[in-house]
Amino acid sequence: MTQPSPVVTGATLLAEGAPAMNAAFAEFNAAVFADDTALDRRTKELLAVAVALTTQCQGCLRAHTAAALRAGATQAQLAETVHVAAALRAGGAMFHGSSYVMPHTHEPGA
Repeated sequence: MTQPSPVVTGATLLAEGAPAMNAAFAEFNAAVFADDTALDRRTKELLAVAVALTTQCQGCLRAHTAAALRAGATQAQLAETVHVAAALRAGGAMFHGSSYVMPHTHEPGA
């Protein structure tokens, strides 16, 4: 007999432990990725890939990359999405470094 995957078991336990919250999240997620909104599915999935790259969520990366491809995203679009996410992560480091790290180099004793 095979063991259930820890992700499936964890997801099941999460739903059982807080069913109302789990249902509310599922409803919200469905509304976010609905087709009848201002953003088309491909754009939403490319955004999801970019966010997943910045949060480094492996499950999200797998699911949203596959969904982006199903929605018609091209290799070039996914490559640019990767670079946009990389620029944002690097930009965040540059901003925080210039805002919170470098000012301390002018403090007495630095």
